[in-house]
Amino acid sequence: MAASPTLTNSAATSTTRVRIWDAPVRIVHWLMVLLIAISWRSAETGSMDYHRYSGYALLGLLIFRILWGFLGSSTARFASFVRGPRAILAYVRGAPGRVEHHEPSPPGHNPIGALSVIALLLLLVTQVILGLFAVDVDGIESGPLSTYVSFETGRACAHWHGTVFNVLICLIALHVAAVLFYLLFKRQNLISAMIHGRREYPVTAVPEIEGASTGRLLAIAAVAGLIVWLVANAFHF
Repeated sequence: MAASPTLTNSAATSTTRVRIWDAPVRIVHWLMVLLIAISWRSAETGSMDYHRYSGYALLGLLIFRILWGFLGSSTARFASFVRGPRAILAYVRGAPGRVEHHEPSPPGHNPIGALSVIALLLLLVTQVILGLFAVDVDGIESGPLSTYVSFETGRACAHWHGTVFNVLICLIALHVAAVLFYLLFKRQNLISAMIHGRREYPVTAVPEIEGASTGRLLAIAAVAGLIVWLVANAFHF
């Protein structure tokens, strides 16, 4: 990630708001928050129909977000924020190029935030896939793809479905703690940025953001919807 240029105090006083996060990224983010809550509550209350539907919705959002991570706007693409171990260590150690709280942040996620995003996505994908193959004790409430595995495998998927969710909750708690740390100690409101999508930048250091066409957005949404429909029907036409 390119370092932001060093600015004098006079140059830094004039700022402008730049749209960093596009609407698809923000909508997917908050829908995932809502659906994770619905999935947890429906499982706790035994409302398995709602649990199943929330799982399908999460699957669609995950497929969309992964595809958007390759074909979407520049800050949404994995290539723009996923970094190797050297860049991560440099950021943690405060090597040249690290963004301090008084400097303008580069667009998108920093190397540590990128790790959190990838970890959350991987856990969510694992959680949803396990749910698709899960079988309950009676074999009544089962995932749509459970017929493709043995009863024992389905039960193992159900067990790990619950275990991975607990890990996911811990990671979400760390994610929230990191957001609060940035808000309270680094004076960066990441929450509001994920609502309206904008961040303040000095007028002399406005980042260039590449968008994505509406046609591409609709095509990716259609692909995600088709895959969810196929999964929900266990690939039976």
